[in-house]
Amino acid sequence: MTTQAVSITTGNSSFSKVFTDSSTDGVWSGNVLLDTISQQSIGILIPRSTLSWVQPEYEGGLMAWRLQNAQTLAVSRFGFGSQAGINSKIMIPPVQVSPNDILTTYPLALDAGAGSNSLAWVTTTKGIELMEALAVVNDTPTAMKTAVNNQTLGDAFFNSTLLSIAVQIQDGARLDRIEIVDNLGGVQMTLQGSVRGLSRGSRSNYVNLECSGLSVPIGKGFKLNVVTTAV
Repeated sequence: MTTQAVSITTGNSSFSKVFTDSSTDGVWSGNVLLDTISQQSIGILIPRSTLSWVQPEYEGGLMAWRLQNAQTLAVSRFGFGSQAGINSKIMIPPVQVSPNDILTTYPLALDAGAGSNSLAWVTTTKGIELMEALAVVNDTPTAMKTAVNNQTLGDAFFNSTLLSIAVQIQDGARLDRIEIVDNLGGVQMTLQGSVRGLSRGSRSNYVNLECSGLSVPIGKGFKLNVVTTAV
């Protein structure tokens, strides 16, 4: 499996710390970021400190990150990174660091063929989950599945309500749209995407689509399809 250098700078109006790792692509396990000075995890280094912003980045491809309690596995904050050198400060709802918290990343390299790799943070009334679709062929609706256990939207979130979704496509690719499809193949909702920026002046270097305030009931057999174009 391939690895890449990742970093997350985070803090508040009074201080900041830089956490880094050589993270393995396509997994959460083992990708724990450590402080560049003390080589400690965030919960050990700054317990009970409040974070209000982050600057996450990766070498190339795409990347998700999360602040997670290593004991309870509860995720308190999450998001995407940007390509190294073009990130910007992202404000987050203030969160107090638990002594058991760790920063972890889920990077993906650029697809080796003509397709596009994709990630999506999906929030429902059942919780938060990272989903992915790998080597998506141009203009071909492809079902996203949970990154941890390879389940479709309906399998993972049956009998819940979709509240929000954020999607990141690999560097340089375009998100044409996502579709919520029911068990009969009917499209319940379509949301249009865009190209993610690759410069400091871009409107968004982090997401190709971000939509909150949703209220979509999820039934058995539902799928979250992604349609992309590698450009």
